[in-house]
Amino acid sequence: MAPKPTDNLAEALRSAYPELAAVREAAGEDPVYLVGGAVRDLLLGRGRSDIDLVVEGDAAALAAGLGAEVVEHERFATAKARLDGHEIDIAAARAETYPRPGALPEVRPTGEIAADLARRDFTINAMAIPLHGEPQLIDPHGGCADLEAGVLRALHPRSFADDPTRALRAARYAARFGFELEPETATLLREADLGTVSAERREADLLRLAAEPEAARGFELLAAWGLVEPRPGGVELAGRVAELLSAPPWSGFARRDRAVLAAALGPAGGEEELAAARPPRPSEAVGLARGRDPAELVLARALGAEWLDRYLTEWRPVELEIDGGDLIAAGIPEGPALGRGLAAALRGKLDGEVAGREGELEAALEAARGDGAT
Repeated sequence: MAPKPTDNLAEALRSAYPELAAVREAAGEDPVYLVGGAVRDLLLGRGRSDIDLVVEGDAAALAAGLGAEVVEHERFATAKARLDGHEIDIAAARAETYPRPGALPEVRPTGEIAADLARRDFTINAMAIPLHGEPQLIDPHGGCADLEAGVLRALHPRSFADDPTRALRAARYAARFGFELEPETATLLREADLGTVSAERREADLLRLAAEPEAARGFELLAAWGLVEPRPGGVELAGRVAELLSAPPWSGFARRDRAVLAAALGPAGGEEELAAARPPRPSEAVGLARGRDPAELVLARALGAEWLDRYLTEWRPVELEIDGGDLIAAGIPEGPALGRGLAAALRGKLDGEVAGREGELEAALEAARGDGAT
């Protein structure tokens, strides 16, 4: 349940974002506002979020006034700065129009926070808190009430036609917060045409969804809305992949967002083959798994390839004590025989048939000389 706008807003703001005092000072007389997700999460009691600011003035000048190296994007009248180790996005108050459905917007400065809030995606993201004076919630579209009701509501009827990626964001927010779509928003969303958006933009938003803790629920919603077609069993597979990557030994092994997205939507790679395999020897398991994309291995494990746990923890780290220099010193010329010999020694070590440096060298030399090497 979201707190009321007057419930200790100043204290919550100071506690979550102490660095905003420096922003207030650098802004001088220009009104500057905390906006978007930072306000939403503050009202939900979720603590810090990404810091997005809107200034009724020059965004680059404010960023420079913070003493930060400014990265400016002139097309969108935005700038980035770092303050106390945190990245801050700063934008001039602006309005936008879309030349055609799915196109990037054309923006123009307005100098008014109201116009800037009106261009946003959902009411829960269209609130602001001024940094000058006593903090008061600016909420022209009823975002706080929608937070309290657990409702996701688009700001205007053309929202998803202008930018269909907002439908993907709707799944992200609905899954993250457990919110329901407002009925008219649900109708509009199902008519979103993701085909008007570039593949790169679609993938970027799908990866953001895949990175969410409740990603599987998000893909389930997108499928129910008719916006994506999961691979067979993809929603359940995405959930298992996310669970695997959240704990040892698989945590950190693969990029979570890409692995979860591949699990949910595909296309399928070699994970089905790996999941069906039952390698009888460690060396055969290593031969099957080594060199594969990490996401492919995680998917295969999620599909039931339990032997990959041992590959990851026991067999993958195994290395020889010898190298090609030892074989050359023993009379093996440079060439394919070196690789053949080292591979044989590694297979023997993995399978418990070779132990110690001398054993490795003996096995390698035997294999290298077995095809006529001298």
